[in-house]
Amino acid sequence: MHEEFLKAAIEQAKKSYAEGGIPIGSVIVHDGKIIGAGHNKRVQEGSVVLHGEMDALENAGRQKAAIYKECTLYTTLSPCPMCSGTILLYGIPKVIIGENKTFMGEEQHLQSRGVEVTVMDNDECYQLMTTFINEKPELWNEDIGE
Repeated sequence: MHEEFLKAAIEQAKKSYAEGGIPIGSVIVHDGKIIGAGHNKRVQEGSVVLHGEMDALENAGRQKAAIYKECTLYTTLSPCPMCSGTILLYGIPKVIIGENKTFMGEEQHLQSRGVEVTVMDNDECYQLMTTFINEKPELWNEDIGE
C-alpha cells in the first residue's frame, strides 16, 4: 500500500519539476484515501512556505484534529524543520519518506516525538532530486537555506 501512495507523491514531484519548480511532492492519506496532495511551489508562486508537505496540507483543507491524528503523510524527500514542525503541530503519527540521501531532514526529531518514520529508499525519488540538484544547484541551496 505504501508504494501506491508514494507513487502519488512522486507524480506531484514530477508536476513541480515540469512547472520549473523543485521536485518534491507529498500526499496525506486518511482511511486509505488521499485527502490532500501537493508539491513544492516556492518557485511557481514565489512562496516562502509552500514546500510539498505544506501544499498537501493546504490542499487537504481544514480538518478536525482527530483526522490528522489518523493520517499518514507521504513525501518524496525527508521533511525540513518547517514541515516537521507542522507534522508535529497537527499530530500526524506516520511519515513515509521516499528518500533521504540528497537531504536529511528532521527525522530524528520526529521520531523523538513519537512519529513513526519509514524511509523507502526509492530510486525514482533519488534520481529526480539528483537530476534537479545537478541542473539547478543555486535554486536547491536556496530551498534548503544555504
